[in-house]
Amino acid sequence: MIVLYLQLFWVFFKQGVLGFGGGYAMLSLMQHDVVERYAWLDPQGFSDIVALSQTTPGPICINAATYVGYHASFDLGQNVFLGVLGSLTASLAVCLPSVFLVWVGLSFLLRHRNHAVVGAVIQGFKLVSVALIASVAIGMMNPYNFIDYKSLLIFVTVFAASFRKHFHPILCILLCALLGFFLYGG
Repeated sequence: MIVLYLQLFWVFFKQGVLGFGGGYAMLSLMQHDVVERYAWLDPQGFSDIVALSQTTPGPICINAATYVGYHASFDLGQNVFLGVLGSLTASLAVCLPSVFLVWVGLSFLLRHRNHAVVGAVIQGFKLVSVALIASVAIGMMNPYNFIDYKSLLIFVTVFAASFRKHFHPILCILLCALLGFFLYGG
């Protein structure tokens, strides 16, 4: 039982350390460990957790860690207390690296923000973040999450609209909802 909590801690601590670019960038790393390596969830369960984590308040990776920690621990002993302990373990583990990195890194970046090497490293982080998010999107294309032409039409329309100046992200969400309602026959 202790081994499971150590595994949960390590997997989500690693997510917190290596997950540059936010929660969506961390999902491909999380999917590898949670679905493929430890089999705490199947691919459909992981897709469900991503959807559920998006709908609940808070960062997606912390929400996902909380759910995976609960699910893996509860399945081990069919005990709510064990599930809650797993949730706390995974949630704490994913947050610890961020707290430390922000504390240490911010002081460094503030002192050296105008240095060329620091700027290049930050630019590299941006590129890696985009690649990780694209990896998640491609990895989640499976028979359960089929992308049809209507979804692509919504994506292309909203993506193009997002390049207009002053097009607020809330308007993008509302436009997606409106197009989805009409295209899928609300």
